[in-house]
Amino acid sequence: MARYQYIYVMQRLTKIFPGGKKVLDGITLAFLPGAKIGVLGANGAGKSTLLRIMAGLDHDFSGEAWAAQGAKVGLLPQEPQLDPGKDVLGNIMEGAAATKALLDRFDEVSAKFADPDADMDALMAEQAELQEQIDAANGWELQRTLDIAMDALRCPPGDQDVSTLSGGERRRVALCRLLLQQPDLLLL
Repeated sequence: MARYQYIYVMQRLTKIFPGGKKVLDGITLAFLPGAKIGVLGANGAGKSTLLRIMAGLDHDFSGEAWAAQGAKVGLLPQEPQLDPGKDVLGNIMEGAAATKALLDRFDEVSAKFADPDADMDALMAEQAELQEQIDAANGWELQRTLDIAMDALRCPPGDQDVSTLSGGERRRVALCRLLLQQPDLLLL
């Protein structure tokens, strides 16, 4: 099995919980990029354990499990955690934190042009580098992207307190945040 052609590979994986309960036994699987796979089983069969292993959150198993080199894996837990100190939009924005940081730094660099003692050549070089990164991430459209994603997932209003959300609303907010991270492998 060639590692490079699959987004995820698992070979002879076995998971035994303390006390001897074996939930996964000799699992071998491989997913091609773009595949849509469902994992079915009764309660306690090991579905969540399998997903946690695939997400790289559980390393206590025998056998092998790996994502393709450079592949980002995103997991939406059954009970997703939201930051209670942030509103809906603040939690969703976490999914686009890298792009937001680029935009914020671009604004900081642009403001420094007003300083007569600033090193203009260094500022222009950094601004050009940031602009390339923002262009590559389609960062200039970040607010539009957020609006479209929130609307498509029927998220609550951005200024709503997350402590007031229902379970389904919490999962939609967490899913929106996760999708904005653009994982190569999405585990739901």
